[in-house]
Amino acid sequence: MSPLLFYAIAFTLGCYAVASVMVLVRLLRGPRAQDRVFALDLLYFQAMLVVLVTGIFHQSDRYFEVALLIALFGFVSSAGMAKFILRGEVIE
Repeated sequence: MSPLLFYAIAFTLGCYAVASVMVLVRLLRGPRAQDRVFALDLLYFQAMLVVLVTGIFHQSDRYFEVALLIALFGFVSSAGMAKFILRGEVIE
């Protein structure tokens, strides 16, 4: 692996760490439930991106499958939480 790619991956993971801390603050202090749901959705998205960058670093395909599962569960849970906020129930 080239040194440029190594430093780019380290910089990317650092940026994701800073962004995750800011999103966690919004998740804990969010004034409305919609803000908290959006923050949780962003955390799923950032976790997926961290797994993808880690897969690039380790040059392994297994990480991409894990990222796909994170994206799938993140979408389903976000849809369920949005429906719960709108109607007060998830299953009709």
